[in-house]
Amino acid sequence: MTIAPDVQAPRPGQFSPRLPRLHRAWWVALAGFVAMVGAAGFRSVPGVLIDPLHTEFGWSHGTIGMAVSINLVLFGLFSPFAAALMDRFGIRPVLAVALLLLSTGSGLTVLMTQVWQLWLLWGVVVGVGAGSISMAFMATLVSRWFVARRGLVSGVLTAAGATGQLVFLPAVAWLATHHGWRTPAILVSVTAMAVLPLVLLVVRDHPHDVGLEAYGADADHPTTAPVARTGNAATLALAGLVEAARTRTFWLLAGGFAVCGASTNGLVGTHFVPAAHDHGMPLTAAAGLLAIIGVVDIIGTIGSGALTDRVDPRVLLAVYYTLRGLSLMALPALFGPDVQPSMWAFIVFYGLDWVATVPPTVALCQQHFGEKAPLVFGWVFASHQVGAAVAATGAGVVRDLRGSYDLAWLSAGALCLLATVFSLLVPRSAQRRSAAVTA
Repeated sequence: MTIAPDVQAPRPGQFSPRLPRLHRAWWVALAGFVAMVGAAGFRSVPGVLIDPLHTEFGWSHGTIGMAVSINLVLFGLFSPFAAALMDRFGIRPVLAVALLLLSTGSGLTVLMTQVWQLWLLWGVVVGVGAGSISMAFMATLVSRWFVARRGLVSGVLTAAGATGQLVFLPAVAWLATHHGWRTPAILVSVTAMAVLPLVLLVVRDHPHDVGLEAYGADADHPTTAPVARTGNAATLALAGLVEAARTRTFWLLAGGFAVCGASTNGLVGTHFVPAAHDHGMPLTAAAGLLAIIGVVDIIGTIGSGALTDRVDPRVLLAVYYTLRGLSLMALPALFGPDVQPSMWAFIVFYGLDWVATVPPTVALCQQHFGEKAPLVFGWVFASHQVGAAVAATGAGVVRDLRGSYDLAWLSAGALCLLATVFSLLVPRSAQRRSAAVTA
């Protein structure tokens, strides 16, 4: 195997060599990051628009929460099928179609007048589009383009969701307050379309397509040769599920990740803003706090990715779920019309843990399932979104029946402690055992 040099030798008479050329893998990762930011943009909108939609159409919190639940379920369930489609047709065409779906689904919401249209556009169209640019896409990109720094790159790409939240939430809240909810829907539609040229220009399916090896590949850690896939993508995806479901590891990871989704996207991402508003906090202030969670999460997720390269991922997951559960249990006592220091402490503490669970979960899939890890992780991520969907609807129903979200926060905290147990029960992989013996 020949690795293309990153540094060119100086010509005679040159004072110094040229700077190292940046490996193409980093440009592909950048394009993937931007695409995931765009996908996260529309998915950050529903929590801010629940009250405006309730005011204009009279739809209940549970009805609007159902649309978010459909989105979250399809966002997760379509993820493994998207991974299979990427195996069958390549990363770039799947990514391009997904961006078109996001743009179309977001743009057409400005014309809706019936609740079924809300469910179709927010739920189905955007759910499928976003599900194609989800964590399974991240796992596919990382496994093909990187041998070294996989944990770090997984953390950076996972942080794209938080970055999308950071970029869009304040703007969406301000636009919805001053210009109505249709303006931010158009903004997200245009943004998704603007990402498309970057994807078409930069993204390629595999390093071999441009005559390169994956970043960090060498004789001991070679680039995995691309596998020519044939047959129906749905069949490939379902076959991967059947094989993975025979292992205890899959069910432990899926169970923990279902709790992860319920305690983040489904509950906090969807209902934090209306819950804060129930306590007299202005809509823009609550959205700003949720955006700050996104800022802090960028640090936490990238840091988690770096730690995943060095620390047992099972231990990291146990720590993350325990801290998240305790913080959610404390949240009901922190709400008020003003943002007190205790709420700031929650925002920082919880934000560091928002999606820090993703890099260690990806690493465990890679350790236990090898080259099938992206597809298996797609199904693990599907469980994440099923958990999120249950929480999105369930918390809305709790609010409608009890007049507050308190029971939802406490229940999610208890589930996080259960996820801690699941994480510690995941078997140590052969790869980890071998490394421990060598050390």
